[in-house]
Amino acid sequence: MKKLTPLFLTAFILITTSCNQQVNNGQDKQQKSAEESTFDLDDLHRRTFNFFWDLADPVSGLTPDRWPTESFSSIAAMGYGLTAYIIGVEHQYVTREEAANRVLKTLRFLWDLPQGDNETDVAGYQGFYYHFLDMRTGMRFKTVELSTIDTGLLMAGILSCLTYFDGDSETESKIRKLADSLYRRVEWDWFLNDNDLLSMGWHPEKGFLKAEWSGYNEAMILYILALGSPTHPVPGVCWKNWTQNYLWADFMGYEHVNFGPLFGHQFSHMYIDFRKIQDEYMKEKGIDYFENSRRATLSNRAYCVENKKGFVGYDENIWGLTACDGPANMTRKVGNEPVKFHTYWARGVASNYLNDDGTITPTAAGGSIPFAPEVCIPALQAMYDRYGEHLYDKYGFKDAFNPTFIDNGKNKNGWFDTDYLGLDQGPILIMLENHRTGLVWEIMKKNPYIISGLKKAGFEGGWLDETTP
Repeated sequence: MKKLTPLFLTAFILITTSCNQQVNNGQDKQQKSAEESTFDLDDLHRRTFNFFWDLADPVSGLTPDRWPTESFSSIAAMGYGLTAYIIGVEHQYVTREEAANRVLKTLRFLWDLPQGDNETDVAGYQGFYYHFLDMRTGMRFKTVELSTIDTGLLMAGILSCLTYFDGDSETESKIRKLADSLYRRVEWDWFLNDNDLLSMGWHPEKGFLKAEWSGYNEAMILYILALGSPTHPVPGVCWKNWTQNYLWADFMGYEHVNFGPLFGHQFSHMYIDFRKIQDEYMKEKGIDYFENSRRATLSNRAYCVENKKGFVGYDENIWGLTACDGPANMTRKVGNEPVKFHTYWARGVASNYLNDDGTITPTAAGGSIPFAPEVCIPALQAMYDRYGEHLYDKYGFKDAFNPTFIDNGKNKNGWFDTDYLGLDQGPILIMLENHRTGLVWEIMKKNPYIISGLKKAGFEGGWLDETTP
């Protein structure tokens, strides 16, 4: 079953549609404006790190899905935050001791949260966590699903801490023990369906979702984690089943495995260096997944430059379509054609996918920097230069903007989001770091579970041939 709009996005859309569009009058008036500094990658790096360090609860580690709009906690954003703390240590934004203490508190909180099959007063089940948790209690938010992919992204962050904090102190020893226990507790095989594929989610009210992780998207990291588990692994055939529904096609002059929103080409690469390692599928195509993501990035840009729909602002440096906030759920004419605008939506383009309403998000280019820095970095620079503090402020780039969506008297220059989203901040910070230093990639190359999962999936070559599980 091909699922082009993953479940975590669907749930996100339903929950956040009504809460993210208005200007938050309570936003900190004292924060430093973009006009007070010149844009550079160091500034973006530090501001984006601060999103995770400032806004995560210092005791529980619960990380808001968005800010300044009040929201639930995203477990995927928690995973990104754990990795962000490592980056902060390496750049001396925080001390190693400060980061280790924050990580330990977060892991202990996650371990102690109740798990069970009841509908309320729990945070997870079978080692998995619910997609969103209440920011105050850590319990399941409303009736969201127990999420495989979001648990996977959380566990990727946890494993980055397991490997990085290798010191002899009592704090770092406890981090390793808790991180290992959290990963080993996840019963990945419990989510397997009759097709030997992972279901996207589970509800205590109605059981497993029929939607499954099949075909190319952000779930590569999920399968690699599930394959590498020493306690509850899924069989190797799962990877072959996963690749069977890939769509290899030419889009905008670039042949690659297609998937519309760019996040599907970014999330797994945040933690795994796919350069020069190949599975059976990519061996047949003569490229690797890193090159595949490069082509996806360039095709996304080429589509925006062509701009057949005539959206305002699109050009060689203003581009980038992926899941993000948007201006409204309504239809308006752009030129002579009606365009349906959306709030949160899985924007993106591919040979079989076209979700575009003129909304650009900086994380599309920011999260693809390692793949195509020659076009991604100028894009971020141009967004900053053109839109200034409307788009770039306390925590770097706000989530999205739409210059086409003009409401005279309110936003005569177009719509600009007032929120930052944790799910989109993470790729900017982590992929910028990987581009500049390779830090997260190098950490994860030392993790035996990642190595085991890759080898079980049939990956060979490059750095992987030099390692042992």
